[in-house]
Amino acid sequence: MGKSRTKRFKRPQFSPTGDCQADAAAVANGTGGEDDDGPAAELLEKLQHPSAEVRECACAGLARLVQQRPALPGLARRDAVRRLGPLLLDPSLTVRETAAGALRNLSACGGFEVCDDMVTKDIMTPLVALLKECSAGLDSNEMSPQEKKDQNRNSIENIANEAVNVLWNICECSSRAVSIFNKEGCLEIVLKYLSRFPTNVDLAISVAYCLQTVTEDNPELLKSFSATALHVLESVLLSPVSSMESLLLKTLVAGTIWNLKDIIPCKSQAEIINALLKILSEVLEMDAGETVIQMKETEMQRLKTAAEAEEILENTNGDDLIEDDEMEGISRKRKVRRKTFVSDLLPATDKELRETIALLTAQQTALEIIVNMCCNEDPSDDEWEELSSSDESDAFMENSFNECGGQLFSPLCLSHEVHTALTNYLIPKKVFEKTAFPNSIAVDLCSRNPTWKPLIRKMNTIQCRALLCLQSLVSLLDVEHLGGAAALQTLAQHLSQLLFSQPDFAKRADFLEAISSALRALLQTMASKNISQCMTPDQLMTLCKGGIHSSNVGVRVNVVSILGITGSVLAKEDGTLETLKNIGCFLLEVTTKDPSLVVAGEALDALFDVFADGKEAERASVQIKLLSALKEFQPVFKMKIRKEGKGNYSTDQLCVLDNVKMNLRRFIAYQETVEKRLTS
Repeated sequence: MGKSRTKRFKRPQFSPTGDCQADAAAVANGTGGEDDDGPAAELLEKLQHPSAEVRECACAGLARLVQQRPALPGLARRDAVRRLGPLLLDPSLTVRETAAGALRNLSACGGFEVCDDMVTKDIMTPLVALLKECSAGLDSNEMSPQEKKDQNRNSIENIANEAVNVLWNICECSSRAVSIFNKEGCLEIVLKYLSRFPTNVDLAISVAYCLQTVTEDNPELLKSFSATALHVLESVLLSPVSSMESLLLKTLVAGTIWNLKDIIPCKSQAEIINALLKILSEVLEMDAGETVIQMKETEMQRLKTAAEAEEILENTNGDDLIEDDEMEGISRKRKVRRKTFVSDLLPATDKELRETIALLTAQQTALEIIVNMCCNEDPSDDEWEELSSSDESDAFMENSFNECGGQLFSPLCLSHEVHTALTNYLIPKKVFEKTAFPNSIAVDLCSRNPTWKPLIRKMNTIQCRALLCLQSLVSLLDVEHLGGAAALQTLAQHLSQLLFSQPDFAKRADFLEAISSALRALLQTMASKNISQCMTPDQLMTLCKGGIHSSNVGVRVNVVSILGITGSVLAKEDGTLETLKNIGCFLLEVTTKDPSLVVAGEALDALFDVFADGKEAERASVQIKLLSALKEFQPVFKMKIRKEGKGNYSTDQLCVLDNVKMNLRRFIAYQETVEKRLTS
C-alpha cells in the first residue's frame, strides 16, 4: 500500500534492571492483589521517621521494591508518589538522593500510565524545586559549618543526576510534564548541569538524554534557546573525546541539535549537517566487537591485579579496612554504610563495562539519529534550501550560533547537502558494516559473565537498528550515492546471507522486521532502476512463508510487499509461469485469511502489481482463477472495512484501504478483459 515509511525513534526510558516494564495500568489505577502491601506499607511508614538514616534506608528499600512487578499496585494504593515527593526537599541531602533514586526507578519501571499518574499527583512541583535548589547549590559557596562537614559539591551533583533522570522519564511519557518543563524554565537549569560535563560526564549524559526528549516536536521550547544556551551545546560538540562516555555525550547532543534544526539560521545549516554527521561517522567507525573483547580483557587483568594486591595488603595489615578512595577498586568493604544504600539504586557496573555500554549506546543512538534525519517530510524541488557545502565541519560553531538573534529561515530540509554529507562521511558503508551479526568471540565472552551478558542484546539491537537505517538510506539516496548497481547487488546478497544463515529467523521478531524492511526498500529501489535481483524463487517463498506467520504486522506487510515487488519483475520475464502461480496463490491466501486489514490491503496491492502486465502474468492469473477469487472476496473486504475499520485503524490507514478498495474494483474489470481475451 505504497512505499513504507520508517518510524522515527524515540529515546528509550532508563531501566535499572534492563527489562522491568510492569503492569502500568494496575499501578495507575491502584488495583492489584493485597499480598504485596506488607513490605510497601512498612517502608512507606518509615519515610516519616525522625531519623534521616531510617528515612534514607526506607527510600533505598523502595528503590529496590519498585523493580518488582507485584509490588507496584500496592505502592500505588498507598500513594507512594505523594509520600516520596516531599522527601525530594528533605533536610538531609542523602535522603533527597535516595528518594530521587526511588522515583527514578518507579518512573522507569512503571511505564506511561505510571509517569502520567506521577504528574497528576503533582510530583513535578517538588521535582522542579529540587532541580532549582541543586542549581543554586552548585553556584553558592555559602554553606553552613554543618553542611561543610557533612556534604560537598559531589553530593549535590549526585542528587541532580537522579532528579534529571526522573524528569527525563516523566517527560518521555507525559506531554503535561513537558509543558511544565517549558513553563518552569527547566531548560536553563539543565543546561547549567550540562555545562559541568568536563568534571561530571554522568550528569551531562543524563541531561543530554532529557534534552533529546524535551526538544522533540516542542516548538514552544525552541523559542527559549538563546545564543548562550546554544553555546553550551557547542562546547560539548567541540570537546575532545576522552572516553567512550564522552563519545556518547557528544552523540546525544548531536541528536538534540538535530531537533533544534528549525531555529538554525539558513546559512549555517550546511555546516551543522556536516558537523553532526562527522560525529555520527566517528561513532560508527569504531569496532564494537573488538572493543568488547579488549575491555573484557582489561577488566580481567584489573581484577587479577586487584586480587593480588588485596592478598598482599591483608597479609600486611590484617583485616583493616582500606579507606583511601583510590583503593576503592581493591577492596569492596566500605566503612560508610550509607553509600551502599545509594549504590543499590542502580545496577553495579565497573569502569570497563560502563565504557563498553557507553560505546554500544552511542552507536545505537547514532543509527537512530540517522534514521530520524531520513524520516523528514520530503519537500518539493522548489523548496530545497540553497546550502553551501563545507569541508570544515567543525568550523560552523564559530559563527552559526551567534546569528540566533537574527532572522530564522524555513525548517531544515533533507536537501542535496544532507545526501552529500551522508556520502562524504561514508555513512552507507559504515551502516552496512553494522548490519553484520555481532562478533562471535565478543558474544561468547559476554555469555560467560552475568554482568556482561546483557551486552549481547545491545549488540543485536545495533544490528537491527543498522538494518532499519539501511532501509532509510536506500529509500533516500540515489543509486550512485549508494555505490552503483553492483553495490546494490552485493548488498542484496549480503542481506540474503544474513537472513538464510539463521534457520530460526522467523522466531526472531525484531531481526525479521528489520531485515525484511531493509530488503523491501532495497528490492524496490533495484526494481525501479531495472537492476537484476539476486533472491531465488525458493529463497523468496521461504522468507514469505516464515514471515507471514509472524505476530508482527510490520513483518507480514513487508513480506507480501517483497513478494509483490519481485513478482512484478518476474511477470515481465519468460519462463516464470509456475513461480507467478505460486506467488499469486500465496497472496490470495494472505488476502482472504490474514486478520489484519492492513496486511490484506498490502497483499491486494501486491496482486495488482504482479498481475498488472505481462503474458506470463496473464496466463498465471487465469490458471489460478484470480478473477473469481477476487470477485468473491470484494464484498467481504468492503464489509470488513465498514465493520472493523473505525476504532481499529488510523485515519491514514483507512484512507489507504479505501484507495485499495477502489483499485480492486478497477483491477477486477481489467481481469475480466484478460480472461475474456485468453479464453475466447
